[in-house]
Amino acid sequence: MNTRPATSEFDLIVIGGGSGGLAGAFRAAEHGARVALLEPHLLGGTCVNVGCVPKKAMWLAAEVAAKMKLAPTLGFPVQPAALNWPEFIVHRERYIEGIHSSYRRRLDAAGIVLAPMRAHLVDSRTVECENGTRLRARHLLIATGGRPERPDIPGADLGVVSDDFFQWRAAPARVAVVGGGYIAVELAGVLQALGSRVEMYVRGSHLLRGFDHDVVEQLTEDYRQSGVRICFDQHLAAVEPDSGGVRLRSADGSASDRYDAVLFATGRRPNSERLGLEAVGVATDADGCIAVNERHETSVEGVYAVGDITANAQLTPVAIAAARRLMDRVYGGSQAVLDQRDIPTVVFSHPPFGQVGLTEADARAEHGSEAVHVYRAAFRPMLNALADVPQRSLFKLVCVGEDRRVVGIHLMGEAADEILQGFAVALKRGITLQDLRETVAIHPTSAEEVVLMR
Repeated sequence: MNTRPATSEFDLIVIGGGSGGLAGAFRAAEHGARVALLEPHLLGGTCVNVGCVPKKAMWLAAEVAAKMKLAPTLGFPVQPAALNWPEFIVHRERYIEGIHSSYRRRLDAAGIVLAPMRAHLVDSRTVECENGTRLRARHLLIATGGRPERPDIPGADLGVVSDDFFQWRAAPARVAVVGGGYIAVELAGVLQALGSRVEMYVRGSHLLRGFDHDVVEQLTEDYRQSGVRICFDQHLAAVEPDSGGVRLRSADGSASDRYDAVLFATGRRPNSERLGLEAVGVATDADGCIAVNERHETSVEGVYAVGDITANAQLTPVAIAAARRLMDRVYGGSQAVLDQRDIPTVVFSHPPFGQVGLTEADARAEHGSEAVHVYRAAFRPMLNALADVPQRSLFKLVCVGEDRRVVGIHLMGEAADEILQGFAVALKRGITLQDLRETVAIHPTSAEEVVLMR
């Protein structure tokens, strides 16, 4: 605990020091609230420590590796070289420690009491820390996040999950990635680019459920072109040891070849156990997520929840935005709530894939097929064309009505992660296809394809 005067009475107690918890604590303190933050582990939660930040660092390393492979084709006499993982990780962890230090300075400057320990609810106003100390507050915010989950099959402990990936110090020669969601896609792309031979085992018939089908199909083909082997409709029954490695046993009895590592990206579950929710009456759903309304209020007055502990979109910016609006309502008199429609998101695949708004299928279901108009631009980015690389980009607009209002933007290709943010603002403001067409293109860029679609 920091050195500020100890007290058991606060205006707000925050359980969980991840993105949502920190955002709520800081915003409440800005409004003058006395805040205690309970976090037994590293500040920043999943995002800073085993999620967004280290993932993006590894993605950047993979992007550098990919460009190094192109360099000889373009006339640069670059010799093939593998990433020195331990050296790169020194830089990655130094960056993350800078974030930790910044949080600690901000907490101290804001007068927020930081208690590095677990706690559970005693009643709707009281929490008990693991050392027996009881703290009271008028408002409690639960933001304990979630964790990756292994499948319930024999030998699952022989595999690793995404948290474990960030402890690796080298790329395994051959890796099986089990899962077809965004974490599986991201880590498969990173590992393939950094020298592993990657095979993906996907339970369903396609990658990235909930993303636009056309664009997913193009990304799937790009992954295959890069060397990733993707096996669909796979139902795993077990993981078995095999000569210092592992192999996968399918439900039909067949066995895979040997892998040096198996990485499970098969879902996450909320950290809602041992919080005392049942005793206080805080309702949860069948998956263990805390049930909240649009104002992030739980079933118990004065107790709130944000982030991956709820069923909201599991995105760091969503947790942050929800927590800030919540504290503005509680302490600032605001009535603003988080608009959970048209939230932009990016999969840091290779190349990146971002979307905001409705997929084509969702638009047809919501507005009727006759009202939906779809526009596509398929192309090779200039660098790929210069180096004669087969991977292609696909940009897609989904519009509705006679005025062609844009309700979905789907970008898969170089710099899609950076391009999408500005167009997401435009979509929220209700732009039409004509608005895009009246905007002069920036040439030559990939982004210009968005305003040139016919």
